[in-house]
Amino acid sequence: MGEQKEMKAGSNLEKVLRAGHFAFTGELGPPRGANVEHVKKKAAFLKGNVDSVNITDNQTAMVRMSSWAASLLLIQEGLEPNFQMVCRDRNRLAMQSDVLGAYALGIRNMLCLSGDHPKFGDHPTSKGVFDIDSIQLIDMVKRMRDDGKFLSGGDLDISPKMFIGAAANPFAEPHEWRVFRLAKKIKAGADFIQTQCIYNMDRFREFMKKAVDMGLHEQCYILAGVTPMKSVGMAQYMAKSVPGMDVPEALIKRLRDAGKGKAAEEGIKIAVEQIQEFKEMKGVAGVHLMAIEWEHMVPEIAEKAGVLPRPKV
Repeated sequence: MGEQKEMKAGSNLEKVLRAGHFAFTGELGPPRGANVEHVKKKAAFLKGNVDSVNITDNQTAMVRMSSWAASLLLIQEGLEPNFQMVCRDRNRLAMQSDVLGAYALGIRNMLCLSGDHPKFGDHPTSKGVFDIDSIQLIDMVKRMRDDGKFLSGGDLDISPKMFIGAAANPFAEPHEWRVFRLAKKIKAGADFIQTQCIYNMDRFREFMKKAVDMGLHEQCYILAGVTPMKSVGMAQYMAKSVPGMDVPEALIKRLRDAGKGKAAEEGIKIAVEQIQEFKEMKGVAGVHLMAIEWEHMVPEIAEKAGVLPRPKV
């Protein structure tokens, strides 16, 4: 009976968004090993503070505990996972198989991503699969869910009723095309979007205005990505070395001017200010907080940003 209830249970994140609440999601990077306690320790800081938690899939092309396994550990800890899947490591057979397995085990959200190229990770000579891209992956999962069909056209016995997510980067070149790529992902079947980290607020306001003018916010839930800066060095690294990242010099100066040992505190203050603005920004349905390896700061950020308590739906 318990298993039947689990199979029927839908996505909490979906319920929060459909009810019109401002969503607040978190992120957890699985360990570089089989350390279960590592996952549980991080999960403890997120429980009760977020609606769902992204579980990354070999982020930055570095080998980690599998996303679906870490997602199961999260369910055991009373949290809802958002299972990430990248196109880099699997062909369409393995992807469809993993979607079915994840759903059968109680996972209800998934984020469809292309994935970082292997050359950036710890196995740079490994072969990137990229059998399909992220937009095709979205379409494939939607077809499995809504039509009960495999990509081959074959029939499914039970469809995986996943709440389908995708990523958007408002800052990658060419800027003028980013909103149209977002529209493509929505057309393919994305139910919600989580953006990459936002630091250039002016450019993001322009991006959201275009999205709203096109009516994209009425077709999909858009969650703004926030990553608190820990230091001036982190800000400078992201500005110079991370592709598609836009970190204004004024933000780096603000962290520097905060004084010795105060940059992290200022970084949290900036993140809180961003979240409070996103709560009022037209077209933004929530925030995705990416405090990777800084999960212990999530309760403080959530409290200061005024997003607690999280709604019960």
